[in-house]
Amino acid sequence: MTGSSDEVDRIVDAWLGQRPDLDFSPLSVLSRVDRLSKHLDRARREAFRRSDLEPWEWDVLSALRRAGEPFQLSPKQLLQQTLVSSGTMTNRIDRLVGRRLVRREADPGDGRSVLVTLTDDGRIRVDAAITRLVDAEAHILSVLTRADRERLATLLRKLNLEFDAE
Repeated sequence: MTGSSDEVDRIVDAWLGQRPDLDFSPLSVLSRVDRLSKHLDRARREAFRRSDLEPWEWDVLSALRRAGEPFQLSPKQLLQQTLVSSGTMTNRIDRLVGRRLVRREADPGDGRSVLVTLTDDGRIRVDAAITRLVDAEAHILSVLTRADRERLATLLRKLNLEFDAE
């Protein structure tokens, strides 16, 4: 411990004074995760804003970019990656087509299906956004050593895997 205390320490200490019968270690951990999540959300929104993207646009465009050349996925694959309803995805694709960040193309393997393809402008924006995002996230974590980051990632992965198993 560095000897410093934060707002969570003050909250936990106040609760301990009122309810010494309770174990506040979960509050001590998860309140910090919640507060960090708010900082991360602001940093992400700013990175996306600077690339003229909304967070939902980022979700779709980044899924296409991560797919690799030719940067295309079916609407069903996009649904699986973004965890939104079919109607929501259709609306999102329509809006992205309107902004010329993606285009719909006939699926050469199935004439009844379409593929959503990232346009050059969409790729430029998503590449700028990921660069800004990585820089912002590195800044948030800059007080941690690489070993600390790796330990934290391992612990958070362990928690996430528990939820993913449910």
